[in-house]
Amino acid sequence: MTSRKKKKNLVIVESPAKARTLSKILGSEYDLKASLGHVRDLPKSNLGVDIEHGFTPKYVVPRAKSKTVRELKEASKNVSAIYLATDPDREGEAISWHLASVIKQNDNRFRRVVFHEITEEAIQYAFKHPRAIDMQLVNAQQARRILDRLVGYKLSPLLWKKVRRGLSAGRVQSAALRIIVDREREIENFVPVEYWIIEAELAKKEAPKEDAFRAALVGFLDGTRIDLGSEEDTTRLTSRLEHADYLVHSTKTKKATRQPAPPFITSTLQQEAYYKLRFSARQTMALAQQLYEGLPLGKEGSVGLITYMRTDSTQVARAAVVEARKYINEKYGADYVPPHARSFTRRVKGAQEAHEAIRPTRIRREPSQVKPYLTSNQFKLYELIWKRMVASQMAAAIYDNTTVDIEAESKEYRTSYLLRASCSLNRFPGFTVLYTAERDKDEEEAVKSSPLPGLKKGDDLKLLDLFPEQRFTQPPPRYTEASLIRTLEQYGIGRPSTYAPILSTIQQREYVTKSRSILQPTELGIVVNDLMSQHFPDIVDTEFTARLEDELDGIANSKGNWVDIVQDFYTPLEKNLAKATEQIEKVKLPDELTDETCPNCGRPLAIKTGRFGKFLACTGYPDCKYTKSFQKKTGAICPQCGGELVERRSKKGRTFYGCSNYPSCNFAVFSRPLQEACPRCGALMTEYRGNKAKCTKCSYRGRIPQEPVHATSS
Repeated sequence: MTSRKKKKNLVIVESPAKARTLSKILGSEYDLKASLGHVRDLPKSNLGVDIEHGFTPKYVVPRAKSKTVRELKEASKNVSAIYLATDPDREGEAISWHLASVIKQNDNRFRRVVFHEITEEAIQYAFKHPRAIDMQLVNAQQARRILDRLVGYKLSPLLWKKVRRGLSAGRVQSAALRIIVDREREIENFVPVEYWIIEAELAKKEAPKEDAFRAALVGFLDGTRIDLGSEEDTTRLTSRLEHADYLVHSTKTKKATRQPAPPFITSTLQQEAYYKLRFSARQTMALAQQLYEGLPLGKEGSVGLITYMRTDSTQVARAAVVEARKYINEKYGADYVPPHARSFTRRVKGAQEAHEAIRPTRIRREPSQVKPYLTSNQFKLYELIWKRMVASQMAAAIYDNTTVDIEAESKEYRTSYLLRASCSLNRFPGFTVLYTAERDKDEEEAVKSSPLPGLKKGDDLKLLDLFPEQRFTQPPPRYTEASLIRTLEQYGIGRPSTYAPILSTIQQREYVTKSRSILQPTELGIVVNDLMSQHFPDIVDTEFTARLEDELDGIANSKGNWVDIVQDFYTPLEKNLAKATEQIEKVKLPDELTDETCPNCGRPLAIKTGRFGKFLACTGYPDCKYTKSFQKKTGAICPQCGGELVERRSKKGRTFYGCSNYPSCNFAVFSRPLQEACPRCGALMTEYRGNKAKCTKCSYRGRIPQEPVHATSS
């Protein structure tokens, strides 16, 4: 008799890349299938939430996913167990629940497996310790999804009717837009205040000029501050300082240590990837997903290179810490290993799942080893994550911070002034030999100075020169993607999985523009924000949004009923909506004029928006009905045919710049092209890391010209 063939196990993950990496680890006893994300969702054509019956969601299988669902159902037949190996967060838990629901609701073969890194040890442990689907996590995700659907489907039609077609309102995006608009108004209302500073160039009495150093005026010797608000006051004080006697009042040198930054969480990874690599939040998360799910490393096969990238925890597994400390000792020596392993307890507001920080799955997998197998951007992000993790376990950097207080005695006016010189000298580099966070670099630049000459209390000094300088107070800066993410995190708005979508949405809806990495609200964005602030204040209120986030987090920890939370949110929303429908008058957006004129009547052309997007129309409408297609110009010339390069969007929503003569010319670049030609070879230059220019032909890199390139329309 022949023995019965042993049934296999089915493992379902989200992506084919993740399936390939797991397949290598699990072996032939498991069949791997990819769901390609969610297999069920609320319908696009209607609200899909039964408000009258406990906000019951009505999930459907989208037409695009029907084939995938059929294949998964077929694959689930005649298998011993079905392992749901989706991502280890609420979204992943919900995907697993939806998968179980569409395959078979009460099938006892389902096993939920959770892991935060795709390594052999983590996978084997997860499959030996499966669990049931956690419905608290599922309900936390459902509550968020339903709330977002209620806001979107109830408020968006109002914006379409009162402002413009194609607009949307979002529970979290509206709060983010409010933050950007408020900052813009701070800048607009800012009144610069004049102030002056005075620096003195000094040296010892007998010292050569080469040993000179600078000291800044602080105030009077008794500690009273001096505020210089005009040139007249500054000139008067400068005259007194010119005839003053200078001597060293005191010196103090203090040892200071600087500790390394913790390993990355989602928000800090997005911020640092922007500062160091000029990656957008969306780009960073896409690359991190690839590194997590696994990439082929030659003979080694597909390997997961980093731990899960959606996390707000700085905790690190003990085994990874031990590996890092051994590596540091071998690579840099015992002095670079701190006496005790570092642990980080930083918790952001509203921190949720107890994940690990983002780190390499193997410390000894150095960036140089994997570089041949990765794309340029994959390598840059992996190197950033690897360096940050290793540096976090290295010894502190040690500095000698010296402060010299100098007395300037004006005998004529019987007044003594205080000037101060300082310097910071590195005595031991510690973790900085490998990595310095961008914000730490800013601090270093602020204190960096040349070593001071040997000075002691009572030394007589000679004045070489005085340097008065006029300055003005500056308004707060506009947000970048990185600084906005940091602000959202500080307020407790959004969660690791939402930062990138928030930023993408407010730009795609044209509420905000991004130019050279700076976010600025559009006229449309300001109008929508003001309308929402007036009629739906809770939706845009940062404290309310953060508090609601906390309540939604509580669902995952059995601290609240999701239906009650949704009801408490929806009741005032419904009342405000009824009032707003009656009170809001249709908003007429001002025409965005271009520098072009109508060929029929000579009046200016303006940018309009219709059901198919933007177009140009004569401002003389309805007398003149001239229209033409809209193209956002860059002013740069196509190097292939001499046409003009214009801004376009791909089918996936990514901005690129192509020739206006398309399809006869298919030249395109993804970085914004510049009008100025390369000074070395004359070829096209594009933006590089926000404020630099690079040639598309030779190796030239340089600063972007000061005069900005203003896009026009045609």
